[in-house]
Amino acid sequence: MKSSFLIAAPTSGSGKTTIARGLMALFTAKGYRVQPFKCGPDYIDTKFHEAVCGSPSINLDTFMATPQHVRELFAHYGKDADICIVEGMMGLFDGYDRDKGSSAEIAQVLDIPVVLVVDAKSAAYSTAALLSGFIHFRKDVQIVGVIFNRVGSEKHFAMLQQVCDDLGITCFGYLPKQTALEQGSRYLGLDYSKEAESCELINLLQSHVDWQALTELRNPLQWIFNSIAMDCQFHCNGLHALIARNSDSFAFLYQERMDAFASTRFFDPEKDVPCLDDVDLLYLPGGYPEKHLEALVANETCRKAIKEYAEKGGRIVAECGGMMYLCKAIVTDNGEYPMCGVLPYNITARQADRKLSLGYRRFVLDGKEYRGHEFHYTQFIGETPTSIVQVYNAKGEPVNTPVFKYKNVLASYTHLYEIIG
Repeated sequence: MKSSFLIAAPTSGSGKTTIARGLMALFTAKGYRVQPFKCGPDYIDTKFHEAVCGSPSINLDTFMATPQHVRELFAHYGKDADICIVEGMMGLFDGYDRDKGSSAEIAQVLDIPVVLVVDAKSAAYSTAALLSGFIHFRKDVQIVGVIFNRVGSEKHFAMLQQVCDDLGITCFGYLPKQTALEQGSRYLGLDYSKEAESCELINLLQSHVDWQALTELRNPLQWIFNSIAMDCQFHCNGLHALIARNSDSFAFLYQERMDAFASTRFFDPEKDVPCLDDVDLLYLPGGYPEKHLEALVANETCRKAIKEYAEKGGRIVAECGGMMYLCKAIVTDNGEYPMCGVLPYNITARQADRKLSLGYRRFVLDGKEYRGHEFHYTQFIGETPTSIVQVYNAKGEPVNTPVFKYKNVLASYTHLYEIIG
């Protein structure tokens, strides 16, 4: 019997990422095979997971995928693990429309127990009201226990244990207040380029959290790992893909998508010249190309090869940073940097032009609906170009995110969950 649980929190900033990655590292260090998962479309926290577990983290998202497909993902990627740990997103019940798409919905779909991370800084018995509300809000969400974060002292923790005793909920322990454990931020997200875990965090969790009790948490639907057969279309779209990838410029890849190709080869646009022979698809995922423009400009041979491939009718899917790379130029406060020139647009990454565009996206193309996620600060220079389709957000409201089609090139700021066939 394998252990499965979801780490959630009442609000963002409560410390669930720190505790989730710390537990992943702790269990991995003790010899458990840990399979990490992440609620929602986030492609940054998953890099922390992979760094500490040694296996790719899988996104679970009920806007971009059906509940059945989420179960299939959990069953497929978790079948050989000893422990499956799912990190939630935002607050437990925060979704794109009330609690739709929330961590709570993922827990309900998978029928797995929830461990709530509560920030106890400057609070004691008042957390009873908070926990009581979360425990009783949804009967189909199993909140089985709590880990307190930012606890000031043993006396403080004793007060918090009284809360759990009175509510009849398990207290799995706590993480003491430590400035060194506060995650730094970088650009759009966490700094996953640094070492993702430390011995200090592992030691603190081992000392203050009943990690053995966490290994006893079970998914009541244990049969899910043996009885759900994966849809063959999920695992093979028949395409042989060449994929741009490095640690920063082209970094945002969903593992499920990689596994869906018949075969994959990778190249680094900052260093390599791609071999585009016998390629069904050139895939340019998102990332931060605006932070590595000098290297991308210096590799002119790569940019020319991609331009020539596009002009000859080669099939390309480019998302966000990948789309920016296909444009005419990217402009920063330091100047203008020529890109591939496949698309006749200029992108600004200047500080004064930064504007957050964030949210789920969906559109219909050739009679099929596609879903994805958008998250960027860069913008088009001038008016937003005309889109080939109308794009909508999760609530069905139109947004001005354009989708481009040039020959066999499809490009957009949207990170698609499924490759367009």
